[in-house]
Amino acid sequence: MNKRKVLVAGLFHETHTFLDGRTRLADFEIRQGSDLLSGLGDASPLAGVLEVGEEEQWSVIPALDMRAMPGAVVEDRVVEVFWHGVRLAVELSNGLDGIFLILHGAMVSESLDDVEGEILFRIRGLPGCSNVPLCGVLDLHANVTEKMVTHVDAIVAYRENPHADAKEAAMDAARILTRLMNTREQTKTVWEHPPILWPPTGTATADEPMRSLQNLAREIESSSPEILAINVFAGFAFADVPDAGVSFTATTTGSPEMARNHLSRLAELATKNRERGNVTDAPLADVLPKVIKHQKGPIVIAEPSDNVGAGAPGSGVSLLRGFLEHSMDNSAVIIDDPDAVATVASRGRGELDTLTFGGKGSSTYAEPITLDVKLLSTSDGRFDLEDRQSHLASIFGAHIDMGHCAVIDHKGVRVLLTSRKTPPFDLGQLRSQGIEPSNLFAVGAKAAVAHRSAYDRIAVASYSADTAGPCSSNLKSFPYKKIRRPIYPLDNWTQ
Repeated sequence: MNKRKVLVAGLFHETHTFLDGRTRLADFEIRQGSDLLSGLGDASPLAGVLEVGEEEQWSVIPALDMRAMPGAVVEDRVVEVFWHGVRLAVELSNGLDGIFLILHGAMVSESLDDVEGEILFRIRGLPGCSNVPLCGVLDLHANVTEKMVTHVDAIVAYRENPHADAKEAAMDAARILTRLMNTREQTKTVWEHPPILWPPTGTATADEPMRSLQNLAREIESSSPEILAINVFAGFAFADVPDAGVSFTATTTGSPEMARNHLSRLAELATKNRERGNVTDAPLADVLPKVIKHQKGPIVIAEPSDNVGAGAPGSGVSLLRGFLEHSMDNSAVIIDDPDAVATVASRGRGELDTLTFGGKGSSTYAEPITLDVKLLSTSDGRFDLEDRQSHLASIFGAHIDMGHCAVIDHKGVRVLLTSRKTPPFDLGQLRSQGIEPSNLFAVGAKAAVAHRSAYDRIAVASYSADTAGPCSSNLKSFPYKKIRRPIYPLDNWTQ
């Protein structure tokens, strides 16, 4: 039997349109051609697709894989580089049996509000691709559009937040692709989009309302054999695009109307519980007095406003200031500041010297902080995930590079300075730099939800605090211009 020829490509970016600056081509890690195959075994969604390809004996046509940390609007050049790579791979393939795409689903470029929808539309327009089975995997925080679902045969979204199942979701989607290539079944993907916008803090799948929505989706899948996948998308609230927000899709081999009826049930449940997803944070000044009442740690204080996983620069120093003001020694924070790393790396270890750092990359930050600090260590910033199902694996696989790093100390508060912003989604991040998080009294996490899979295991208690930063959970604080209105919680809205 001839092997099925399957083109594999990936384009992954979650775009925060309210951030300053641009995400450039140089910010993307790019694997092209046969280099893409090196992703096999790295715990990422790409790895999952390649594993299924081996199991099913696909002849993989590797196009390119481009991924970058969440950040500002992407320059158009990135989209065109990706598109050129995909088009060239299609032209050189001499015919395809299937196409698989690893996408985020909330990417915005200078000219395109819906990058993924445009890419899918263009692929369908290529010679020989109009009827080729095309499947893909999306992040749970995708802002899904009608253009996206129109040009895909099946999509599967991560079902967990933190994204412990990203690789598994990609494998499920790849197996659907194999089924469609073998059976030539015709599918229809339908979409429902209630007018609801939730901040990342309200989208944990262990909590309501996402828990009940995911449970209902799995019930529908198990009781409806014609449904290949039901997806619950929490959306990404920091993208000012028309279709931002909560949505649902169903891929079916049966009646599209029946599938839409299932999605209506999910939309009704989301509407009923919409207020439970609008989770905001207490002021830091209210949180820290509660923290210091604890007799032992570790106490985890999350900073959703400086959520690196949602695009924030990760350079805010509000929590560090709070730790110092409350004399919370044996604590640690992580701050991205490559200039500070370069400055302290030239000094001798153990020396006490003045350093100004942090507060860079966003106009929302307070001033940088100046402290007398002691240099404890420097490193190349590379580490392997301790948890290969970490949320971080969904972005970069198992091998992480924080850039050159330095650990400094001021009065018992340790600061890990990084050169590449890196979300706090794995305990190996601190351990690789000589900091044992389970021995700390308090530790800051520039995250909203995704840090929980790592830190909940060791935390005596956890808090979420509102600090200075560009990812506030108060969505009414953002100057939306493109999003469809009315939408909850920006408007007074009734069903």
